[in-house]
Amino acid sequence: METIQPLLAKAQQASVAVRTLPDAQKKALLLQLADVLVEHTSNIIAANKKDLDRMADEDPKKDRLLLTETRIRDLAGSLKDIAALPNPADVLLLERTLPNGLQVQKKSVPLGVVGVIYESRPNVTVDVAALCIRSGNGCVLRGGSDAFDTNTILVQLIQQTLKTFGVDENAVQLLPTDRNLVNELLNAVKYVDIIIPRGSEQLIEFVRANSKVPVIETGAGVCHTYIEKTADLEKGAAIVTNAKVSRPSVCNSLDTVLIDEAVAAPFLALLAPQLKQYEVEIFADEISYSLLQQLQYPYLTAAQPEDFGREFLSLKCSVKVVPGPDAALAHIRQYSSKHSEAIISNDPEISERFLNEVDAAAVYLNASTRFTDGGVFGLGAEIGISTQKLHARGPFALEKLVTEKWIIHGSGQVR
Repeated sequence: METIQPLLAKAQQASVAVRTLPDAQKKALLLQLADVLVEHTSNIIAANKKDLDRMADEDPKKDRLLLTETRIRDLAGSLKDIAALPNPADVLLLERTLPNGLQVQKKSVPLGVVGVIYESRPNVTVDVAALCIRSGNGCVLRGGSDAFDTNTILVQLIQQTLKTFGVDENAVQLLPTDRNLVNELLNAVKYVDIIIPRGSEQLIEFVRANSKVPVIETGAGVCHTYIEKTADLEKGAAIVTNAKVSRPSVCNSLDTVLIDEAVAAPFLALLAPQLKQYEVEIFADEISYSLLQQLQYPYLTAAQPEDFGREFLSLKCSVKVVPGPDAALAHIRQYSSKHSEAIISNDPEISERFLNEVDAAAVYLNASTRFTDGGVFGLGAEIGISTQKLHARGPFALEKLVTEKWIIHGSGQVR
């Protein structure tokens, strides 16, 4: 394909059909789609296997690509959750009558056509399409070649369901994976209203640097947990282990553990056996390397400067011993991607300082960073975690897929 302009033009035209679809119909459509996904589980898994077979087993993205019966049921469940959420569009935000008699209203309205560029996560295909349909938007999806077969069948099922409800199927489009066409999408200001990159830092940087269409970033997660000297160390070890191993390939998993030097030895003595069970490779600074050597930790590497500020997305993490809160905060300021950061502490003053000073979309006290998730926060499925500050920050979900529109009723007023 030499150009995607015809596809983008069709998506823009079809977005009107979604925008004008009655709210009850949008809900019913998503509930029907949930049933369709479950009914076609075997077909989806067969297509997914084709993608999985092309990927190396050691590739950390393989877990993100994998769809199982359980994950497909979870996807169907997320569709039902989205259907149950209130419609974020057509909400009256402000109403007033001016002295000249003009009646002024401000309402929330759909963005229009949402473009999403993402990598090996086919669940994004379903989540984004459902969120856009629920909020009255059209969408164009540019998934990675790694998930081509999976994305293809998922979009086919979505389009079939749209047709069942009399909605133009072009409202949800899967674009070709040809990299030469990405720049055309990024410059399609006539057809696309917003671009959302979801994936690696390299992908996000590329989109930010090259897009003429406005961008909402869903950033990479370089997530820290700081063990302050007053922390409950057993609780801290359990939190760090959960943040690292529960699903290491996702953006809210832990990357770096910062430990107050006053509790480094006893904390690592608790943490090491837990991480050892999962064969977590630790990239340790000089002090923690020595302590872990004494504990005979088997998966140990001396940290290099580039191991801090690194998003591992696998069973790997870095560890650094710091002299106190000032050093921990300075480290996070330098290396954080502003996604999710945590402190384990029983000192109210230090805890409050951490929560107030750390510049991130989500900041935790005595809890795992793994909770940064639209579904967990009661927002339903999400497009991603936004690490920027304009329009949306944190879990970027249904409520943020709208903009504002002023509506003015007059009776002949002129200025």
